[in-house]
Amino acid sequence: MNKSQDFFNRADKNITQWMAKYGLLLLRLSIGIVFFWFGILKFIPGLSPAQDLAIRTIDLLSFGLIPGNLSINLLAAWEVVIGIGLLSGVYMRTTLLLLFLQMIGTMTPVFLFPSEVFTKIPYAPTLEGQYIIKNLVIISAGFVLGTTVRKRSRSTR
Repeated sequence: MNKSQDFFNRADKNITQWMAKYGLLLLRLSIGIVFFWFGILKFIPGLSPAQDLAIRTIDLLSFGLIPGNLSINLLAAWEVVIGIGLLSGVYMRTTLLLLFLQMIGTMTPVFLFPSEVFTKIPYAPTLEGQYIIKNLVIISAGFVLGTTVRKRSRSTR
């Protein structure tokens, strides 16, 4: 093996070990930042691009029982709590349950308001549709983070 191959093999090994060591932490923190940030935006009227669609979705799902201003603030608080849970790493089971329940609600506009989620149903999403579709990555990240919950609880016993 020549020197350049040896160098690249060592570098590859070191980088891979670094990713194995810190990847889950970075995943948890990055998803936590997204939830915290997007949740905070919902507290300020007009800043969240998903605000109107979220209010109408909650209105429909709650049969109009939750007023729009209250619903967006509840959703904002829910997202901030998920963000704090992911950032802190505590109560991960509860945090991930809240995340998955929120993701179910986030996906419902695809079925309730398809003409607002797609310009050409089902393959050309609007900006709101792209906002929703990206949540598939967050759902998958939640599954990956969920694999660590048992390991964490065993190590704290």
